[in-house]
Amino acid sequence: MFITFWEIVDMLLMIGVIGFIFMNTFKTAKKNEDVLARYLRKASGFQWADFWFAALVTAPAIILHELGHKITALSFGLSATFHAAYLWLAIAIVLRLINFPFIFFVPAFVSIGGAATVGESTLIAFMGPAVNLALFLTAFIVLKTTPRLKTSTFHFWTLTRNINIFLFIFNMIPIPGFDGFTVFSGLWHMVGL
Repeated sequence: MFITFWEIVDMLLMIGVIGFIFMNTFKTAKKNEDVLARYLRKASGFQWADFWFAALVTAPAIILHELGHKITALSFGLSATFHAAYLWLAIAIVLRLINFPFIFFVPAFVSIGGAATVGESTLIAFMGPAVNLALFLTAFIVLKTTPRLKTSTFHFWTLTRNINIFLFIFNMIPIPGFDGFTVFSGLWHMVGL
């Protein structure tokens, strides 16, 4: 089975948490909204539109990134399972609730089982960031080639572009634990240096 029931549960949980975490950061764009109106809207309680918009902008970047790893691993005959990172998600919720100015967390990961070659591991690690690069390029092209987008549509594609280029660059940093470390160390090993 490509995706199990529990993977879907983890995806839905992760979507809910990231929607909540980023709902005050990635708000729906309101055309000609002044500062007072924005403050009153923020102060009026839970904003479902902002929650869904934040989830819509962030979730595809994260889920598709992890599915890039999973699909590549499966194509090599390995086992691969999507997981929500419960501890990190809980930490992110706490940071959001105390209005911490910067939230860093790992929302999800794919566990891979089986013996992969160095080349396979390198490609599996690269495919997550590669998906973010493809989403960035898609958003970039849409913004460059589509004149007169509605404000909310323009806002969506701009955030999609920015989030995905950030995730690509951030994940390609060659620090242990990051995809970039596996990619660059794998390339280093394959070149024989």
